[in-house]
Amino acid sequence: MSVNKVILVGNLGRDPEQPRVLGQNNTRRVVTISVATSETYQDNKTGERKTDTEWHRVELWDNLADVAFKYLKKGSSVYVEGKIRTERWTDQAGIERTGIKIRANNLTLLGSRNSAGSNETNQGGQPPSDQHSQQPDPKGDVEQKNNDQDDLPF
Repeated sequence: MSVNKVILVGNLGRDPEQPRVLGQNNTRRVVTISVATSETYQDNKTGERKTDTEWHRVELWDNLADVAFKYLKKGSSVYVEGKIRTERWTDQAGIERTGIKIRANNLTLLGSRNSAGSNETNQGGQPPSDQHSQQPDPKGDVEQKNNDQDDLPF
Protein backbone atom coordinates (compact mmCIF):
# COMPACT_ATOMS: atom_id res chain seq x y z
CA MET A 1 0.00 0.00 0.00
CA SER A 2 1.17 3.55 -0.68
CA VAL A 3 -0.15 7.02 0.03
CA ASN A 4 0.52 10.27 -1.81
CA LYS A 5 -1.12 13.03 0.25
CA VAL A 6 -0.07 16.61 0.93
CA ILE A 7 -1.61 19.09 3.35
CA LEU A 8 -0.58 22.74 3.14
CA VAL A 9 -1.69 25.72 5.19
CA GLY A 10 -0.16 28.90 3.84
CA ASN A 11 -0.56 32.18 2.01
CA LEU A 12 -0.66 33.03 -1.67
CA GLY A 13 2.44 34.78 -2.95
CA ARG A 14 0.61 36.37 -5.88
CA ASP A 15 -2.87 36.63 -7.37
CA PRO A 16 -4.12 33.48 -9.14
CA GLU A 17 -3.48 33.46 -12.86
CA GLN A 18 -6.30 33.58 -15.39
CA PRO A 19 -7.74 30.03 -15.74
CA ARG A 20 -6.45 28.07 -18.73
CA VAL A 21 -9.15 26.25 -20.68
CA LEU A 22 -8.26 22.69 -21.71
CA GLY A 23 -9.89 19.53 -23.03
CA GLN A 24 -11.42 18.44 -26.30
CA ASN A 25 -14.53 20.58 -25.80
CA ASN A 26 -12.83 23.34 -23.79
CA THR A 27 -14.62 22.10 -20.67
CA ARG A 28 -11.67 21.80 -18.26
CA ARG A 29 -10.25 24.77 -16.41
CA VAL A 30 -6.97 24.92 -14.50
CA VAL A 31 -5.42 27.61 -12.30
CA THR A 32 -1.98 27.54 -10.71
CA ILE A 33 -1.37 29.32 -7.42
CA SER A 34 1.83 29.85 -5.47
CA VAL A 35 1.50 29.01 -1.75
CA ALA A 36 4.11 29.86 0.89
CA THR A 37 4.50 27.82 4.06
CA SER A 38 6.77 29.03 6.85
CA GLU A 39 8.49 27.52 9.84
CA THR A 40 9.96 29.69 12.58
CA TYR A 41 12.73 28.37 14.81
CA GLN A 42 15.46 29.59 17.13
CA ASP A 43 19.03 29.28 15.89
CA ASN A 44 20.98 27.30 18.53
CA LYS A 45 24.26 29.08 17.76
CA THR A 46 23.11 32.71 17.67
CA GLY A 47 19.87 32.49 19.63
CA GLU A 48 18.02 34.56 17.05
CA ARG A 49 14.64 33.62 15.60
CA LYS A 50 14.72 32.58 11.97
CA THR A 51 12.02 31.73 9.47
CA ASP A 52 12.31 29.25 6.61
CA THR A 53 9.77 29.71 3.83
CA GLU A 54 8.98 27.06 1.23
CA TRP A 55 7.08 27.86 -1.97
CA HIS A 56 4.64 25.35 -3.46
CA ARG A 57 3.10 25.37 -6.92
CA VAL A 58 -0.52 24.23 -6.53
CA GLU A 59 -2.69 23.27 -9.49
CA LEU A 60 -6.49 23.59 -9.13
CA TRP A 61 -8.91 22.09 -11.65
CA ASP A 62 -12.47 22.85 -12.76
CA ASN A 63 -14.68 24.13 -9.89
CA LEU A 64 -11.70 24.63 -7.58
CA ALA A 65 -10.05 26.70 -10.33
CA ASP A 66 -13.15 28.86 -10.63
CA VAL A 67 -13.32 29.43 -6.86
CA ALA A 68 -9.61 30.21 -6.60
CA PHE A 69 -9.75 32.75 -9.42
CA LYS A 70 -12.86 34.42 -8.02
CA TYR A 71 -12.05 34.52 -4.30
CA LEU A 72 -8.28 34.35 -3.81
CA LYS A 73 -5.73 37.14 -4.03
CA LYS A 74 -2.14 37.71 -2.98
CA GLY A 75 -1.82 37.13 0.78
CA SER A 76 -4.98 34.99 1.07
CA SER A 77 -4.67 32.14 3.58
CA VAL A 78 -5.60 28.70 2.31
CA TYR A 79 -5.77 25.08 3.43
CA VAL A 80 -4.96 22.74 0.54
CA GLU A 81 -5.14 18.95 0.33
CA GLY A 82 -3.77 17.17 -2.69
CA LYS A 83 -1.03 14.98 -4.03
CA ILE A 84 2.51 15.49 -5.26
CA ARG A 85 3.02 15.36 -9.00
CA THR A 86 6.36 15.39 -10.79
CA GLU A 87 6.44 16.85 -14.26
CA ARG A 88 9.21 16.65 -16.82
CA TRP A 89 9.69 18.86 -19.85
CA THR A 90 12.31 20.10 -22.26
CA ASP A 91 12.93 23.85 -22.18
CA GLN A 92 13.59 26.06 -25.20
CA ALA A 93 17.33 25.38 -24.94
CA GLY A 94 16.70 21.63 -25.19
CA ILE A 95 17.54 20.94 -21.53
CA GLU A 96 15.48 18.34 -19.67
CA ARG A 97 13.78 19.91 -16.63
CA THR A 98 11.88 18.46 -13.69
CA GLY A 99 9.44 20.24 -11.40
CA ILE A 100 7.17 19.38 -8.53
CA LYS A 101 3.61 20.60 -8.12
CA ILE A 102 0.68 19.83 -5.88
CA ARG A 103 -2.55 18.79 -7.59
CA ALA A 104 -5.25 19.96 -5.17
CA ASN A 105 -8.43 17.99 -4.55
CA ASN A 106 -9.63 20.12 -1.63
CA LEU A 107 -9.36 23.84 -0.99
CA THR A 108 -10.47 25.76 2.08
CA LEU A 109 -10.31 29.55 2.10
CA LEU A 110 -9.10 30.65 5.52
CA GLY A 111 -9.25 34.38 4.87
CA SER A 112 -6.47 36.94 4.82
CA ARG A 113 -5.21 39.84 6.86
CA ASN A 114 -7.48 42.10 4.83
CA SER A 115 -10.67 40.02 5.13
CA ALA A 116 -13.26 40.32 7.87
CA GLY A 117 -13.87 36.58 8.27
CA SER A 118 -13.11 33.18 6.87
CA ASN A 119 -14.63 31.48 3.87
CA GLU A 120 -14.59 27.84 2.89
CA THR A 121 -15.12 25.63 -0.11
CA ASN A 122 -15.75 21.93 -0.14
CA GLN A 123 -14.23 19.36 -2.48
CA GLY A 124 -16.74 20.27 -5.17
CA GLY A 125 -15.48 23.84 -5.10
CA GLN A 126 -18.77 25.45 -4.14
CA PRO A 127 -18.53 29.14 -3.31
CA PRO A 128 -18.44 30.21 0.33
CA SER A 129 -21.66 29.69 2.28
CA ASP A 130 -22.69 28.65 5.77
CA GLN A 131 -20.79 25.36 5.52
CA HIS A 132 -19.19 25.76 8.95
CA SER A 133 -21.74 23.38 10.49
CA GLN A 134 -21.66 20.95 7.55
CA GLN A 135 -17.91 20.60 6.98
CA PRO A 136 -15.72 19.58 9.92
CA ASP A 137 -12.33 21.13 10.42
CA PRO A 138 -9.99 19.16 8.07
CA LYS A 139 -7.38 18.27 10.70
CA GLY A 140 -8.99 19.51 13.88
CA ASP A 141 -6.00 21.76 14.50
CA VAL A 142 -6.48 24.28 11.70
CA GLU A 143 -7.87 27.42 13.24
CA GLN A 144 -9.65 29.89 11.04
CA LYS A 145 -8.64 33.02 12.91
CA ASN A 146 -6.96 36.02 11.40
CA ASN A 147 -5.26 36.84 14.72
CA ASP A 148 -2.87 33.87 14.44
CA GLN A 149 -1.30 34.99 11.18
CA ASP A 150 1.26 37.44 12.56
CA ASP A 151 4.16 35.02 12.00
CA LEU A 152 3.35 34.56 8.28
CA PRO A 153 5.71 36.13 5.73
CA PHE A 154 3.06 38.50 4.31
